[in-house]
Parts: sequence; structure tokens; C-alpha cells
Amino acid sequence: MTEPLRLSKRMSELGLCSRREADEWIARGWVRVDGQVVSELGSKVLPTQRITVERQAAAEQSKRVTVLIHKPVGYVSGQAEDGYTPAVALIRPENRWAHDPSTEQFHPTQLRSLVPCGRLDIDSVGLLVLSQDGRIAKQLIGETTSIEKEYLVRVEYTKPGALPDSELKKLKHGLWMDGKPLLPAKVRWQNEDQLSFTLMEGRKRQIRRMCDMVGLKVLGLKRVRIGRVKLGDLPVGQWRYLTPEEGF
Repeated sequence: MTEPLRLSKRMSELGLCSRREADEWIARGWVRVDGQVVSELGSKVLPTQRITVERQAAAEQSKRVTVLIHKPVGYVSGQAEDGYTPAVALIRPENRWAHDPSTEQFHPTQLRSLVPCGRLDIDSVGLLVLSQDGRIAKQLIGETTSIEKEYLVRVEYTKPGALPDSELKKLKHGLWMDGKPLLPAKVRWQNEDQLSFTLMEGRKRQIRRMCDMVGLKVLGLKRVRIGRVKLGDLPVGQWRYLTPEEGF
């Protein structure tokens, strides 16, 4: 790879920040290429060139918060739509979990640029991550993400008898969606009416559509883990901060 790339894209590829953050830092004169400040947006670099950022950028990034919410049914993950309330509306002092281990102080400015890192549909509950940190968003929803997401899914088989093992195998690997094969998934029975799904992708309403393909009706869906971060005892409708010691 010897073609020049946009500096902001290269910074994102290197995991330094998101493209949006990169553009902000470039405009502020906080980015150096081979030791020289580059402050013009749209500048291009070669993959071999060394990119460094000023301390101010790292300090600003360290102030950015990441919030974990136990999303209830009836809230949308992102922008308000069709009269439904976005999950970010739950981030108020009175909804903060009393056992939040973080010492972070809440301030309304933290709600700025707080974006959902992945979807959880309106009918589903469980762990939803919102972050001001572009690196975390890229880690969780970037094209090359390898972060597992675990769900507990209550189901009902719509045909006579029980779900055949051959159909369970299809859930694990072999189904196609939107013209593309799904990545292998870990799917196992937790009890007679609940499955555990562990996925490394997140297509729209993926689990519900997968279940429909094998004759299962989803009665309830709850996300309980993203990478190494678990929902744990966080109550429905409450939130807490991701601590510096935690990582996905």
C-alpha cells in the first residue's frame, strides 16, 4: 500500500481517534506528520509517514466518557424516531445506578457527541453503549470489529415438536441475510425455551430474522455482554460509566 491517504482516515486506521476527532485536531494544529504540524483539512499522507498528536489531544480524549445503559423496551438506540424516545434521554442524575463504581461526576456537557456504539432494537432490552470516544465506537462497530456480543433469547418453536438439531446447526452457521452469508455464531440452549446467541456482527434485527428462518418466534431478547463488559446487576432503565480499568 503506497497510495497517499487522507490524514484523518489514516489516523482512524491507526486507532488514534475517529475521523471526526482527527479533523478537529488537524484544524487545531494538534497533529504532526514526520514532526511537522499539518493543519489543513484534507491533507494526505503516505502509510510510511509517522503521525503524532500533541498532548492536548490526548488530554481532551481522556475526558471523553463512555456510558453503559440497561435499555428498556420502547426506547430507540439512536435518534428519536416515530415519537419514540432515544436511550440517551435516560442519562440523567436520578437514573444513575447507585452502585456505579466510577468516581466520574455527571455534567450535562457529557451528553454532547454521546453516540450509540451499535444498535439494540426498540423491542429488545439490555446492554447499550454510548460514547464520546471515537476509538471505542470504531472498536465496537467498525468494519473490522472482532468484539463478541452475547444475547439471551426467549423463543417459541412455531412447528410441531422441538427444534431439530439440523436447524440449530443452521443458526450456528449456514444462514444468509441480505444476499450475504452470516458469520459463524455460537448458539446453545440455556433451558427449554431460551437460547444464548454470541455474535461478532450486528445486522439489523439479525437474531429475530435468524430465528424466523428456522421457525422460531422471539418472545424476548436481552443483550448481556459486549466483549469483556457485562450487563451484570445494572437495573433496567439505569446507567453507569465505563471505568478506566474496563475494556471491551
